[in-house]
Amino acid sequence: MDLPISTRRFFKRSLATIAVALPFAASAQSQYGHVRSEFPTGYAGPWQLFSTASGLDLAVYADFTACRQAAVTGPDMACKPVTSPDNDTPLPPVVQPPMTTMPMMNGAFAIDASALPKGSSGVGYDRLQPTSEVAPPSDIGAFRIPCAFSHMAFDDPIVFPGRPGASHLHTFFGNTGTNAMSTAESIRGSGNSTCLGGTINRTAYWVPTMIDTATGKPIVPDAAIFYYKQGYMLSPSSIIHALPQGLRMVAGDPTNNKPGASAVGFKCIGGPNNSNDQYGSAIPNCDAGASVVSTVSFPQCWDGVNLDSPDHKSHVHYPVQDQNPPFLWSCPATHPVAIPQITFNIYYTVQTKDAAKAWRLASDTYDRSLPGGYSSHGDWFNGWEKAISDAWAAGCVQASRDCHAHLLGDGRMMY
Repeated sequence: MDLPISTRRFFKRSLATIAVALPFAASAQSQYGHVRSEFPTGYAGPWQLFSTASGLDLAVYADFTACRQAAVTGPDMACKPVTSPDNDTPLPPVVQPPMTTMPMMNGAFAIDASALPKGSSGVGYDRLQPTSEVAPPSDIGAFRIPCAFSHMAFDDPIVFPGRPGASHLHTFFGNTGTNAMSTAESIRGSGNSTCLGGTINRTAYWVPTMIDTATGKPIVPDAAIFYYKQGYMLSPSSIIHALPQGLRMVAGDPTNNKPGASAVGFKCIGGPNNSNDQYGSAIPNCDAGASVVSTVSFPQCWDGVNLDSPDHKSHVHYPVQDQNPPFLWSCPATHPVAIPQITFNIYYTVQTKDAAKAWRLASDTYDRSLPGGYSSHGDWFNGWEKAISDAWAAGCVQASRDCHAHLLGDGRMMY
């Protein structure tokens, strides 16, 4: 069964911007590019030019600007302070609590959890710099951020707080310290970040892990882009509020076992045949070389009071459509505060022909004779620095500008 028309329309419009955002996702996977300093540019001391390939120090410059000008003249060169200030030393990731028992959440197939893949260790400081680039006007205010894969764990601090190992296997992005013990305070104040911009965004993003049932091994996603937009239903853009600190929510249903869910979906993109098809609720058999793209769209209306709710959904709501002409969309009276529409876009490259036929989500515990993917869902736990999320909310979303995947809309950019 195909996705509902509204979801298919969302897919088509959002994919128009993926070509812009993907280069930034690729750079996030490789520590954001070789010409970018891995240290805060505000450091006032001398800067060392060094080779990222050999580790050799090449030259010393008086300031970051001079060092960066030298770094862009050749490959595999970067800058670092000659003496790194203590307060800018990257924080180590928060260690996952040990699992006391091996979770048996998935009765439909086995998962080899003996050696879960390791992801990016992230960085422990803010990564911002001035820019003269101005975000172009857009018919829909848009801000995006790529984040590298962080880790996998049988944890869910929203649904199973304080219970390590209680969940099906999840794949995490953003805050590297996210685990079953995470709280609003720990998410906002600790852990490295795998996202562009570093610790300006310690938000935790997670989805059920994609499993290759032919081998029982988890599949590491190749890229992830997280969208914050005006959305395609609410207008004008000026009604969209900035995100409240501590907000968390879940979209999709991990217990779903049938097609037709409207908040989640899959499709194919890219590859040798430049595929851009197979919209649906199930994981598609994309061409070898193409990507299976998993998308999760979150509610956009908040009750204005509660940062969570017992079912992790009731405090937020999707826009509703007026039953009378001109059939406009709005937030219901019970959830009057419009916030940016958050959408996950997770990419998994198909390596060999028909490989995706064996793919299922860790939460797909239903009959294996049915297609995988029906239980798709996502969890989002706000860890943005408030001043930063307020900035892009005003300069990108409310201002109806397309900030691509690096601009904040206020004369600064992430790197």
